[in-house]
Amino acid sequence: MTTTPEAPPRGPLAPPVENRARRWLHALGAVAGRIGRAPFTALLVAALWITGAATGSLGNGPSDGLLEQIGTGVPALADGRWWTPLSALLWCPGLGAYLGATFLLLLLVPPAEQRVGTARTAAVFLAGQLVGTLAGLALVRLGELAGEDWLALLASDLTATPSVGAIAVGGFLSFRLTALWRRRLRLLLLAFPLVFTLYVGHLQDVLRLTGALAGLAFGLVAHRGTSGARLRPVHSSHTERRVLVALVVAASAVGPAIGALYQEAYGPFSILQELYVSEGPDSSEIAAACAESAEECNRYQALDHYYSGPALLMGVVVPLLFLVLAEGLRRGLRPAWRTAVAAQLGLLALMAYLLADYASNPGDYRVDGAATSDVVQALAEQMLLPLVVLLVLLGSRRHFELRLPSATVTSLAGVISGALLLACAAYTGIGYAVREQFDGSPSFPGLVAGLPAQFLPAVYEELFFDPPVPVGATARALHEYCGLLFWAVTLAALFVAFRRPRLRNDDRAAERARALLTAQGGGTLSYLTTWQGKHYWFSADGTAAVAYRVHSTVALTTGDPFGAPGARADAVEGFARHCDARGWTPCFYSVTEATRERGEALGWQSVQVAEDTLVPLPELAFTGKKWQDVRTALNKAKKEGITAEWYAFPDMPIDLADQIRSISEEWVADKGLPEMGFTLGGLDELDDPRVRCLVAVGDDRTVHGVTSWMPVYGGGGDGGTAGWTLDFMRRRSDGFKGSMEFLIASAALGFKEEGARFLSLSGAPLARVGPDGRSAALQRLLDWAGGALEPVYGFRSLLNFKAKFQPQYRPMYMTYPDAAALPAITRAIGKAYLPHMSASQAVRLMRRLSA
Repeated sequence: MTTTPEAPPRGPLAPPVENRARRWLHALGAVAGRIGRAPFTALLVAALWITGAATGSLGNGPSDGLLEQIGTGVPALADGRWWTPLSALLWCPGLGAYLGATFLLLLLVPPAEQRVGTARTAAVFLAGQLVGTLAGLALVRLGELAGEDWLALLASDLTATPSVGAIAVGGFLSFRLTALWRRRLRLLLLAFPLVFTLYVGHLQDVLRLTGALAGLAFGLVAHRGTSGARLRPVHSSHTERRVLVALVVAASAVGPAIGALYQEAYGPFSILQELYVSEGPDSSEIAAACAESAEECNRYQALDHYYSGPALLMGVVVPLLFLVLAEGLRRGLRPAWRTAVAAQLGLLALMAYLLADYASNPGDYRVDGAATSDVVQALAEQMLLPLVVLLVLLGSRRHFELRLPSATVTSLAGVISGALLLACAAYTGIGYAVREQFDGSPSFPGLVAGLPAQFLPAVYEELFFDPPVPVGATARALHEYCGLLFWAVTLAALFVAFRRPRLRNDDRAAERARALLTAQGGGTLSYLTTWQGKHYWFSADGTAAVAYRVHSTVALTTGDPFGAPGARADAVEGFARHCDARGWTPCFYSVTEATRERGEALGWQSVQVAEDTLVPLPELAFTGKKWQDVRTALNKAKKEGITAEWYAFPDMPIDLADQIRSISEEWVADKGLPEMGFTLGGLDELDDPRVRCLVAVGDDRTVHGVTSWMPVYGGGGDGGTAGWTLDFMRRRSDGFKGSMEFLIASAALGFKEEGARFLSLSGAPLARVGPDGRSAALQRLLDWAGGALEPVYGFRSLLNFKAKFQPQYRPMYMTYPDAAALPAITRAIGKAYLPHMSASQAVRLMRRLSA
């Protein structure tokens, strides 16, 4: 043992060290090179800004006279200005729009030029600008004819923007991306224009939405027959589904916040926008309140002061909360999911209350002469967004299973409750001392009654509370800062808690089990016991442990018992007694011969479920004919400039980590079936500082493949490693063909130099060497299942691939006490391997098996 898992890799396993200044220069050179490879983008951006500057349009957009000639809209087409859908792409409504359009052009168009060519990109851009604009204007015209007030208002507008064509290019580009970014880009291209349309509601927002649809339609036609053009949703891993749900929640928060920045936001969902983002009163409202009464004047002046300082942030506390919850959802946290569901239910309940209250008392609301039925319809429409987000959350519940560690929950509760108590004490205590600075000098109970309003945006205060109105400096400071400080502490504490990298159902037992494994060692699969979702049984003296999960009444273990070598055999019987006391059926899965023999001594039965493959390292040399494939991969990689670089995934450069995620998602999407778990790791299990990743990287920093290696602790109390076990394997579909052979061979040579004794290429489930025809009925059934699943998951092909490394084969078994429990054990194993399989995926799997 020459190294510990916490130590950074040394010698041949060390990642390359680059000078920071050189990295910046390389990045700037890469940006310049990318722009140079995108001449259409450069020409378009230059034309946009030069035209804007030449016509004096950069500050506030084109003048009314110029807009009349170049702007597009229903009036322009009705008057015969047919050129305006294209002429509009050289101007924007103002400086912010120029910056936003330039960002979209630089973000979406250069990658399209590199992937589909400059000429084709230009054609898609112009066609998307034209078709997207015409489709959007047709939608506006139809809405006007149908009597939709909002669209009727847009029917008289003119606008100019190149973003319609840019978004259309993005939709077309998505068909050339990997499954991961194809899905994300399409979601962003549709979700954010849709939210802008609903909350801001300007004509260019509608055109951007129809431009995205036009680009997707172009891509669907141009790429028909390819995997990217499938109409049904492409299957994604549960990790990626968390990201997509988080994006939906974030979009629902960002839309109202951005809509509040516009002085004239009149989208159909803008009526109740203040429930998300609150705004202060304008001068006319203050004047009207002061004309009404002194009390109302003080209230509105206090509100004006409230929104003129840092307390303005209280107006955006709802979207900030949703953004923090989106981070928790991205990490798969059940507490974030529950809070997000509760928040959406709260918004729905609030909107329903307002709808019912208006229907009962329409005279209490100022609606500028609108008909009652129209207002009721508009209020009902506001409920669609939280309802859709709620349905998305409920439909994805099974993907949010991770719990915060108990210590984190305790500290989080302490911080939030402490901040709340401190804010309450400050408001009531100091407020009572300066009660003369409040209008009417309220009593102490009056201050207590006003507490809830201090922790909500001002719009909720107006709807439900009547707190004391501050008129003095100290009273105003209490009114403005008590709630603000509470939310600042709460949101920061939630964000920090949600970003914790390791989360466990029982973190104390998990840490104890990890310490035992590190000190006393285990088998080649024992590191799997550190993965999420495990429970732990410990022997009475604490020298051995078993990691398991319970499905129905089956306690399914992960590998052999681990701990002191002399205590592992007795742990089988001890764990069996533990299960018997709870009415569970124990099942040791993927265990070695020693555990099998101990189980059979107890009268249990066993069956082989996999084949472990060990490669001894001390005498390893890739010489002779049998190593020809491996030598060829090493030599070819060297000729093509591909190197093997070691990293820990949490510390890996962002560009490499992003490529690995993309490759993994492409692998999952191509199968169209759920990602397997249990003894097969995914991206979640890769995110561990003790797991080492070997990445095949080309000269241009393209990732061609990746493998991950889990430590096999040798015992002895020093935490040293005796060997390493292969877990995660992914290869780029269009990358270097021999990347897996190259990576495994490079890892073997590196670990050999470190002093490791062996590599385990891990076991292939439902695959074994030389099955015979005299096996028991259950064994023959498993062999049949392995053959049936071969076209889907390729376990036998994987075992054949590992044969290239001349391994020593070690059978792995499942051992169990009662054959009558086999149906329940089968269900438990299926649930363990496919925990996130939906009904549609199950049907698809059955079809693939029966084909």
